[in-house]
Amino acid sequence: MKWERTVTVIGCHVGGEDNHVIVGGVLPPPGATMFEKKRYLETQADELRRWLLLEPRGKPALCVNLVTPPTRPDCDAGVIIMESTDYPPMSGSNTICTVTVLLETGMLPMREPVTTLTLDTPAGPVPIEARCRDGKVERVQFTNVPCFVTHLGAKLDVEGLGSIPVDIAYGGAFFAIVDAPSLGFSVEPKEARDLVTLGNRIVAAAKQQVAVRHPENPDIQGVTFAEFAMPFAGPGTVSRNAVVVAPGRIDRSPCGTGTSARLAVLRARGQLAAGQGFIHESIIGSRFDAAIAAEVMVRGRPGIVSTIAGQAWITGVFQHGSDPSDPFRHGFTLPDMWFA
Repeated sequence: MKWERTVTVIGCHVGGEDNHVIVGGVLPPPGATMFEKKRYLETQADELRRWLLLEPRGKPALCVNLVTPPTRPDCDAGVIIMESTDYPPMSGSNTICTVTVLLETGMLPMREPVTTLTLDTPAGPVPIEARCRDGKVERVQFTNVPCFVTHLGAKLDVEGLGSIPVDIAYGGAFFAIVDAPSLGFSVEPKEARDLVTLGNRIVAAAKQQVAVRHPENPDIQGVTFAEFAMPFAGPGTVSRNAVVVAPGRIDRSPCGTGTSARLAVLRARGQLAAGQGFIHESIIGSRFDAAIAAEVMVRGRPGIVSTIAGQAWITGVFQHGSDPSDPFRHGFTLPDMWFA
């Protein structure tokens, strides 16, 4: 065996969504902030993401998190999220998995019954409360970055559908949220392929027709996810959703940032108030507890701070290697799985 590099990864999932965490073999990228570190990987060192997430090592339904020292003095660790096509500034499911790995492996000290810490993310600091017992993380709750709505009921011309209403909100990334039943969906597993096909069309239309940009970081821009939402019956109830993730798949979890974006929409529509919440369910039945912790202003725009909670499980330890004689060592894709 002759390897030119090795990387150690802890496998982890939350709600069925695979979010692995790098624990060895990668040095922290340069940058004064986590966003600068993310941008460096995007523009100067994207081969790491491709190497881990594309075939033959990866798959479309996989994310990998790179843990670094924090860039803020009030944070305990930094994290950069790598998805199969890009680097989102924030991800709820990845946050829950990263915290679980950091605590259960001892990379950060676990304090029972509750460990508090703060993650430094490209979107900003994210406070964490982890409920722990007998060396295991049983629940992770994070307080997300401020979330806000940019459009309510905006008209979007979508291929094959014509004009449809969408709500656009930021929950750590920009989401186009649509009413699932009005499009003929009940968000069941058998609909996954059709949801992906339509979700990709919605995202493509939103990118072309709606300009959105974060008021505090203009480099965060553009709708990147479509979210199909089932009806909301009121505070404390269960509502199902499906978030379509590039290059063409359904988030197995309820999606933390998508849940935060939906909370912002529910507040803007007067359906939830500060201190209220609901249970968000994924297409496979996994659940996050979600609530509006506070109302805030984001550069003059009404917004919220959300809390999202769920549980993750470690699935394995992986030692990835690269043989210099392997013609596919840098990664590849085929459109049978990697839908464009």
